[in-house]
Amino acid sequence: AIAQVLTPIYEEQFHDHSYGFRPNRCAQQAILTALDMMNEGNNWIVDIDLEKFFDTVNHDKLMTIIGRTIKDGDVISIVRKYLVSGIMIDDEYEDTIVGTPQGGNLSPLLANIMLNELDKEMEKRGLNFVRYADDCIIMVGSEMSANRVMRNISRFIEEKLGLKVNMTKSKVDRPQGLKYLGFGFYFDSRAHQLKAKPHAKSVAKFKKRMKELTCRSWGVSNSYKVEKLNQLIRGWINYFKIGSMKTLCKELDARIRYRLRMCIWKQWKTPQNRIKNLMKLGVDKDIAWITAYTGSRIAYVCQRRVMNFAINKERLTQFGLVSMIDYYTKRCVTC
Repeated sequence: AIAQVLTPIYEEQFHDHSYGFRPNRCAQQAILTALDMMNEGNNWIVDIDLEKFFDTVNHDKLMTIIGRTIKDGDVISIVRKYLVSGIMIDDEYEDTIVGTPQGGNLSPLLANIMLNELDKEMEKRGLNFVRYADDCIIMVGSEMSANRVMRNISRFIEEKLGLKVNMTKSKVDRPQGLKYLGFGFYFDSRAHQLKAKPHAKSVAKFKKRMKELTCRSWGVSNSYKVEKLNQLIRGWINYFKIGSMKTLCKELDARIRYRLRMCIWKQWKTPQNRIKNLMKLGVDKDIAWITAYTGSRIAYVCQRRVMNFAINKERLTQFGLVSMIDYYTKRCVTC
């Protein structure tokens, strides 16, 4: 109820380049805005990392900001009680002197109210910036300007807002060295402009999860593994669909199919059963026999041409597996 009161009051005041926890705004819009600014010649990035933001919000400063707009004492009192409601740690109650309760539906709005002061300061200084929740990047034209902005904005954040800047993670860099909201950036020499793609760390995280879902020792059916893989693939593509990743999708598709072949090969268990299933899939009897008696080298067998033929992309699609490249191509048309 308090969020419903505060949201419309503050929504009009929020800067156009703040995207986190706001209606009809998303991370992809923040990335596209950042790309536009970078391609306008702002090719030095000030990446400011706020240290444990939700845990370090100063209650008094936040309530002062809210009090400028909200004059209803009851609303202010309830917000204050929310902030100091405390937390339970190991069945023991602890007061919350600073910070906003993480997971609460009011905390994102209060965070935006606090950081809207940062937005107004950067706007006043004429800076090109994008902010998604507490992740903020500022784009300037030279390294000297970037270093100056880093010093001045960090000082404002710590002195005026009472927040802590993590100087070990904050940095001045080129777009190619930036990781923002899971995206990386690269220069497309054909288009003569910067473009976005999934960052290497995001790709590594996807591969790790995919590997867990295709683990041969996981005691679930292959159809269940495919179901969970499809959820992972759709979610990942829907988030990164604005990025360039056709080649990456093809590589990941091949890796997923290879790991599923190993799961299927193990499920067939005995050489006799493997021969029978390979022949059902159109493999010659003699080749099926040689393949089935290769031994326990599952990875080796599933890399060979016979398995690529027997359990190809079309058959895995019939089994229900979503192709990353096909889904990405489809989503790119509509995004």
